[in-house]
Amino acid sequence: MIDVKDLTLTYPGGKGVFDLNFSVNEGEVMGYLGPNGAGKTTTIRALMGFMRPDKGSCTIRGLDCVKHAPEIQKFLGYIPGEISFLDGMTGEEFLKFMNDMRGTRDTTRQRQLLDMFELDPRGKIKKFSKGMKQKLGIIAAFMHDPDVLILDEPTSGLDPLMQNRFVELILGEKAKGKTILMSSHIFEEVEKTCDNVLIIKDGRIVEQSDVQTLKGSRRKGYIIKTSEIVSAKQALESAGFEVQTVGETAIEVYVTGENTDRFIKTIAGITVLDLDVKTQSLEDIFMEYYGREEKRS
Repeated sequence: MIDVKDLTLTYPGGKGVFDLNFSVNEGEVMGYLGPNGAGKTTTIRALMGFMRPDKGSCTIRGLDCVKHAPEIQKFLGYIPGEISFLDGMTGEEFLKFMNDMRGTRDTTRQRQLLDMFELDPRGKIKKFSKGMKQKLGIIAAFMHDPDVLILDEPTSGLDPLMQNRFVELILGEKAKGKTILMSSHIFEEVEKTCDNVLIIKDGRIVEQSDVQTLKGSRRKGYIIKTSEIVSAKQALESAGFEVQTVGETAIEVYVTGENTDRFIKTIAGITVLDLDVKTQSLEDIFMEYYGREEKRS
């Protein structure tokens, strides 16, 4: 459904995206991850037809994103990373403007989304809070029931309750077979909604993985409080575990799934006063991956 081939788009300062190759299949939810400045928004701008590539191409449903942008807009929903509105309008007027532009007559879905996100659109947009503007952007992107959605940090400014509502919305759209490319910094959001993940660094895609594989590579961290800290550390290091001292009476050990049995057998010979467990988030994996890349370079 979304196809990017050898996409290169550079800015005067030398930054941009370089030789990007990826695709998002029909019915797939793809997470697009990377720090600020990595190239996520540039990629999305190219897909929206806002910027012409220096090299390569990007298509949606086989249509060129620059040449056929108006046609693509009819079946596409888009949330920009920085939403801007015509502040002289009310929210109601803006939604009507979007419906008129798309030729949408049925507003049933619009009303459902307004209820879901608890938004009264009658006030002037310039008086809306950031969260209210984000809700308005979400409703505008989804209310015409698009087949394809491109979302750039879609829950920025939303409170935790509304972030959860947004996850519900994405899961509902996913169940309908919608195709979604979503840039996000909220890794719990990615874990719950995405099938696959792209990681971009310095304008280049450095990893593509399905979410389950990425989650499977997580390590569990165990903080062991013991009266035998020196001998405990030695025993765990001898068993091949990476160990860090935490204060004067505790050590921290990270264990991947396949090493759990060995870890339990090792600590069976240690006097354990207390044991706390913490699991890496997708963000931890992401930052660890970046750390490994930095060491290689």
